[in-house]
Amino acid sequence: MSALVEINFDGIIGPSHNYAGLSIGNIASSNNAGETAYPREAALQGIAKMRHNLDLGLVQGFFMPLDRPNIGWLGSLGTTVDDAEPNIRAAAFSASSMWAANAATISPAPDTPDGKCHLTVANLQTMPHRSHEWPGTLSQLELAFADKHNFTVHAPVPSPFGDEGAANHMRLCLTHDAPGIEIFVYGKSGGPFPARQHIQASNAVARKHGLDQKRVIFAQQAEIAIAAGAFHNDVVAVANERVLFTHEQAFEQPEALYDTIRNTMPDAEIVIVPADRVSLDDAIKSYLFNAQLVTLPDGAGMALILPTEARDNDAVWTYLTDLVAGNGPIRRLCPVDVRQSMANGGGPACLRLRVVADPATIDQRFIATPRKLDAMAGVVTNHWPEAINPEQLSDPELRKSIGKARIRLLEICDLSELDR
Repeated sequence: MSALVEINFDGIIGPSHNYAGLSIGNIASSNNAGETAYPREAALQGIAKMRHNLDLGLVQGFFMPLDRPNIGWLGSLGTTVDDAEPNIRAAAFSASSMWAANAATISPAPDTPDGKCHLTVANLQTMPHRSHEWPGTLSQLELAFADKHNFTVHAPVPSPFGDEGAANHMRLCLTHDAPGIEIFVYGKSGGPFPARQHIQASNAVARKHGLDQKRVIFAQQAEIAIAAGAFHNDVVAVANERVLFTHEQAFEQPEALYDTIRNTMPDAEIVIVPADRVSLDDAIKSYLFNAQLVTLPDGAGMALILPTEARDNDAVWTYLTDLVAGNGPIRRLCPVDVRQSMANGGGPACLRLRVVADPATIDQRFIATPRKLDAMAGVVTNHWPEAINPEQLSDPELRKSIGKARIRLLEICDLSELDR
């Protein structure tokens, strides 16, 4: 197990990135519906974030954009790109697979009885525009983690049990390569907004992964958090190794959860952000908790890779400055610009899927290097559309350019088989 490290796999923001306002309960998505999006700028921001992680000494992976528009999905609805209703057409174009935190739920080898890393692709069935992602995502997971001695990739939990992947799953452990406890966060009600993670789906994933029930916790997301726009748990809480960093109002029964965590893992450290320092509204607007909480190499402590919106919020940044000035485990703040993703409701943590594994056991085509990121940036600069307004999605020339741009990216990453 000594070769196991945490790898962040980021979704490359696809050339069809647009603001169609498809995600109910996602405040940013709703507020920016109909605005002009900038796919080229978005993808370059995402690549810059990956480059930043490499500079920190972290291992970085990536996933390719899915084929959009999804002609097959439209055909299953008895329509075409030209004839579909605007909302259905927009759903077929959605680039939401860029938010790789929703790709799958991961249980690393130290937690499973067969010593393999288990991955269950998320069904994302609550939202129409995301419900057709999983086949394309599954194809990439099966390719990237094809080593059956080290990985088992599972098909999705069946409908109607909504599963939205790692965005509602946290893991606590002393070190990434040590056995941990896995926390599955589910919703029951979110007032005007749907609760996207069903407890039945979380239970099913835990069973499929063969997890020890004594080291699994099921926690209910606070209804007030969902109603405020925390459509996934990773908007109000994030964990890394022994640390849980959470808003005071993230969970329905927080004290019971904290007691269970401490009883199961006495070394756990729970950092609770009080609502009188950072309101739930400020936490959600700034995506304070939709940060990558990472362990820095060489014993340098932990860092929060935050959206620049967190730095721009006075209450949030004052709290964070006080936090890192103390003696706690979080020692460094790293703001990154992912404003194009943020405008559609996805921060740094949404853009990545965390996998604890030996990098050598993964298909190296999915592992980032500075040279690969340079090549990707070149393709994006030359082939991604500069701007897209949702009204343009009926333009056949735009559809052609989107398809050609993705194929060019697959070619330079030697992943053209994903176009079959």
